[in-house]
Amino acid sequence: MVERSSKFLLIVVGSVCFMLILYQYVAPGVINFGSPHGYFAEEDEGDIFPTPDPHYVKKYYFPVRDLERTIDFQIKGEDVIVFLHIQKTGGTTFGRHLVQNVRLEVPCDCRPGQKKCTCYRPNRKETWLFSRFSTGWSCGLHADWTELTNCVPGVLDKKESQQKNLRKFYYITLLRDPVSRYLSEWRHVQRGATWKTSLHMCDGRTPTPEELPSCYEGSDWSGCTLQQFMDCPYNLANNRQVRMLADLSLVGCYNMSTVPEKKRAQLLLESAKKNLRDMAFFGLTEYQRKTQFLFERTFRLRFIRPFMQYNSTRAAGVDLDNTTVQRIEELNELDMELYDYARDLGNPALSDCAGSGYNPLIGGQTGCGSSSPVPCFFPANKGALALLSLIFSMAFCR
Repeated sequence: MVERSSKFLLIVVGSVCFMLILYQYVAPGVINFGSPHGYFAEEDEGDIFPTPDPHYVKKYYFPVRDLERTIDFQIKGEDVIVFLHIQKTGGTTFGRHLVQNVRLEVPCDCRPGQKKCTCYRPNRKETWLFSRFSTGWSCGLHADWTELTNCVPGVLDKKESQQKNLRKFYYITLLRDPVSRYLSEWRHVQRGATWKTSLHMCDGRTPTPEELPSCYEGSDWSGCTLQQFMDCPYNLANNRQVRMLADLSLVGCYNMSTVPEKKRAQLLLESAKKNLRDMAFFGLTEYQRKTQFLFERTFRLRFIRPFMQYNSTRAAGVDLDNTTVQRIEELNELDMELYDYARDLGNPALSDCAGSGYNPLIGGQTGCGSSSPVPCFFPANKGALALLSLIFSMAFCR
């Protein structure tokens, strides 16, 4: 009798905990179980992330080999994660996650007042992470795929005072809905920000002023209207994600006369798709918690705090008519196709979470295994999830 009463009580308590945690997943931030506010506040990238389109229809289908991204990352070996940071995709927040929020045997050393952290391997003083917040902009400000792949090995050889041919580089990046990203970049530029110190190195040289003209005169483009931003034919915000993921050497770099316009666009898009497929990991800004899960599963690394998903952006505060939205989509036609491609390439792996019994905040299987009633969500508190798993295990696994 006592045993039945205890079991009934455990079920009731477990149900209440489950509803609270589920509510935290559906509406994160409404109830706070001790997560520090402002932990990932940014001085230069204040965007928070929009809600995914619930009406999206799958367009691409991939073989299993393109969907499987589990790798054998050896942090004590010669493996290096290289983060390709595309502007206004949430990369600053993610970059801070990598240096401040990963559970490591030897955590990154991040000291107050310093822009970079020291991220050494557990067994020696060599870096396992190449990113803005670990090695700085060593290959140039917001270096793209073309720059990074030609620069990273040499930079690390110089930093570590030795040449290594056995390093394995795992490239990662984030992508964002092209319209939201474009508007976010416009607002950023409107406030006076520039990336004019970017090198745009390709085939051993930087582009000439004729190859890459400026959209503005003076030190910046502060105060520009959206119409002015869209009207500049040299604006690198247009199709930025495709350009930064493609091998620009295939089209003569920034020399537009090398390849006809339509062929150039197709070559860039196909190259960006290939490089995205070949990456060890990519995340989508609109799917923060799923991005966290996929990174953890891919590299077998665990984050200390769960990623936060917000439902509004500065870009979303812009009042646009349908004509303007359509114009932005046209200017970013290649990015629109790449983003759809990325969503379909990433979503099958992300959807594996539900019902797998795997929980990235605890590690291993939860409850009774794959048949556990605890779903693979990302609640806001690890301790609460651990308690819930224990309660359900006691209640149902007898």
